[in-house]
Amino acid sequence: MARQTRKPRYGARAIGSYVARALDPAARARGFATTALLSDWPAIVGRDLARFTMPDRVIWPRRRDEEAETPARGHKAEGATLVLRIEGPRAIEVQHRSGQILERVNGYFGYRAVTEMRFLQAPIARVRKTPPAKRPPLPAYSLPKTVDIEDEGLAQALTKLGAATKARLTRA
Repeated sequence: MARQTRKPRYGARAIGSYVARALDPAARARGFATTALLSDWPAIVGRDLARFTMPDRVIWPRRRDEEAETPARGHKAEGATLVLRIEGPRAIEVQHRSGQILERVNGYFGYRAVTEMRFLQAPIARVRKTPPAKRPPLPAYSLPKTVDIEDEGLAQALTKLGAATKARLTRA
């Protein structure tokens, strides 16, 4: 029987196929089994809550002792604790909606994975969706030939000022 070898795949691949593999170790260090909870957060809790909340970490209970049928001291046996990062003044609103958030998260997992939530009031890093608009290049401008400026730095500054002024006048 001939041994089949896998042909190497050549060509471009989507960068998204590499992201999950690259982020998984960092997510596991924070208690997430995968990055799915982080990436799907707006779909899980809704866009209105996702604007000012973000899962920070998941604290899983310690394993049960095989001989003693009780969980390790200080941990619940039922499920994990979700630490939720919330922007300052919204914490009270999120606390009131915590039952709804727990239902949605557990519905996402398909079982009662999270039984408790803790809140961490901290700023949330925003990811810009669109890059800032680039300004058009300044129009060409040069100082009049009758001007004799010995200081090169001053001459460059005046040239930039003239170009910016000319650009402003042409936009208006």
